[in-house]
Amino acid sequence: MLRGWRAAWAVAAGSRCGVGCVRGRWRLSMAKSKFEYVRDFETDDTCLPNCWVVVRLDGRNFHRFSEQHEFKKPNDDRALHLMTKCAQTVMQELEDIAIAYGQSDEYSFVFRKKSRWFKRRASKFMTHVVSQFASSYVFYWKDFFKDQELLYPPGFDGRIVLYPSDQNLKDYLSWRQADCHINNLYNTVFWMLVQRSGLTPMQAQDRLRGTLAGDKNEILFSEFNINYNNEPLMYRKGTVLIWQKINEVITKKVKLPKEAEEKEVEVNRARTKVVPLHCDIIGNQFWEEYPEILAEDS
Repeated sequence: MLRGWRAAWAVAAGSRCGVGCVRGRWRLSMAKSKFEYVRDFETDDTCLPNCWVVVRLDGRNFHRFSEQHEFKKPNDDRALHLMTKCAQTVMQELEDIAIAYGQSDEYSFVFRKKSRWFKRRASKFMTHVVSQFASSYVFYWKDFFKDQELLYPPGFDGRIVLYPSDQNLKDYLSWRQADCHINNLYNTVFWMLVQRSGLTPMQAQDRLRGTLAGDKNEILFSEFNINYNNEPLMYRKGTVLIWQKINEVITKKVKLPKEAEEKEVEVNRARTKVVPLHCDIIGNQFWEEYPEILAEDS
């Protein structure tokens, strides 16, 4: 009778704790319910193995967001640095990201080919990146927009694309950097025509319709004395985030022998940090300089 009572108690305890319990020869598994069949409706979204997993996020309705928060045109350093800060936070939280690239209101995060994060579930990759980025945007807003109140929370959407080869990945990042150049050149000319020539936005659009890159460069140089090649690299090339070992000098309090009180001493320490670069990634030089990005064992 006592033995039966103990067995019943063990079953009840196992049901409450929600885990398999082992006691002697008894192993009690987690209780099941008749409602668990709904899990069969979940789809398998596991990413293919040995592929680069790219999560790209974009600001939602950021044209309206930038206007209501009085972003400077054509480029607002505060907004660009805030985006980079958020991207750095994402990489520091999800260390399997090999490289990230950003421009304007978008950022692309590249997970390593052999990453096993979240069992390679696409929904997990995307939701973790987008939620971490969006919360960081709100959290760090005041660090960059000190005199501008955040009027409402920003929104970001994300997508996932798999790239099977290193060349596919390099071409993807080259595409995004080429897009940065095209958009920034157009915006630079457009806002010069509006701000300095007094054209309306519609008139500026008409003026630029059908123009090529050479035409836009000529307008900037001849009408505004601006050499586009002298514009900041962050505007023209976007921002690349990579992992680098950095030697830092920190101050520590140590107690020296035969000393009664602690003293502050400088100590060199090597750390791996997420470092922003503003450089060309379309050519081979970048990839030759940082071969560890594509290395499978990195």
